[in-house]
Amino acid sequence: MFDVVKRDYYDVLGVDKNANDDELKKAFRRLARQYHPDTLTGEQEKKVAEEKFKEINEAYAILSDQDKRRRYDTFGHTDQGFDGFPRGGFGDIFNDIFDDFFGGRQGGRRTARGSDIEYSLTISFEDSIFGKEVTLNIPRSETCRECRGTGAKTPEDIKPCPSCKGAGQLRFQQGFFTINKTCGRCQGTGQMIGAPCPTCRGARLLRKERVLNAHIPGGVETGTLLRLANEGESGENGGPPGDLFIQITVAPHPVFSRKGNDLLCEVPLSFAAAALGAKVRVPTLKNEDMIIKIPPGTQHDKVFRIKGLGARGLQNNGTGDQLVRVKLKVPTNLNPKQKELLEEYAKVSGETLDAESGILDKMKNIF
Repeated sequence: MFDVVKRDYYDVLGVDKNANDDELKKAFRRLARQYHPDTLTGEQEKKVAEEKFKEINEAYAILSDQDKRRRYDTFGHTDQGFDGFPRGGFGDIFNDIFDDFFGGRQGGRRTARGSDIEYSLTISFEDSIFGKEVTLNIPRSETCRECRGTGAKTPEDIKPCPSCKGAGQLRFQQGFFTINKTCGRCQGTGQMIGAPCPTCRGARLLRKERVLNAHIPGGVETGTLLRLANEGESGENGGPPGDLFIQITVAPHPVFSRKGNDLLCEVPLSFAAAALGAKVRVPTLKNEDMIIKIPPGTQHDKVFRIKGLGARGLQNNGTGDQLVRVKLKVPTNLNPKQKELLEEYAKVSGETLDAESGILDKMKNIF
């Protein structure tokens, strides 16, 4: 099951990482006005805006505080509860300390968590809305099964390091202080290998391609980061594996675009249909068209809403709607009959089609 990772705070505010306090404040005010729930009327729009508003406030609260910003720039979401997904750094320091005191070494070898893997995945617009089962081929380092990660041909080929006596560290006394230093001969493993494993040649790890079947949840957007725990690189000397992070890119759609959890499409509308009213066929992502009623006098860029045909929210904030924006289509290459009727309409409406003569008439009235 994938976990959703928080967006980068700088991306949330739409500013560069070198942005100063004034730039942060301007960006925050602009976005706060845009997504403040009190400025919206629709229930679904308010729900989306509330989530955005919380995200904006959280980002500004961290980046506007110099100390918190400095720690965020260093450790990302792993510090101060920014994120539930540790990705190295500060957490690994504590892991090393606890390893030393509570058995984090196996046979004198220091264990280490495997590295995370970042994988870019492009999916179709439809799959981003409805979700998809995907098969991923992930290249990664895995523990050698032949030697079980020891790097030795046989267990008898593993000997304690003669320099550190298997401790992995050398201890020096300087005055009142005791200094521990990683053993340079065994590189801190505490072991020396006689005959290396013929499969991994002593490397302990092998580069392989792992096939994973995973479910991409409906509602993801470009920039969504998903985490699959323990599917990263294998840990060293029996340490835990890293995580797999999937960076989502959604391919553009020829008809639809996304606005929050709402889906937007545009349909052409003739002058006659806009003026007199009509029933218009509208495409949907469910492979079936819908008929909507256009009232008489509909203006260009008027937006109509079809309830419940939008995208699902990743944070359980409901399903959006489909928005239909009408675009007035001006006819070209009129035949004589059409031209005559439009000219008659203009005449009856009192419209002056000759702009120049209209200006001259006004000037005559002035003088």
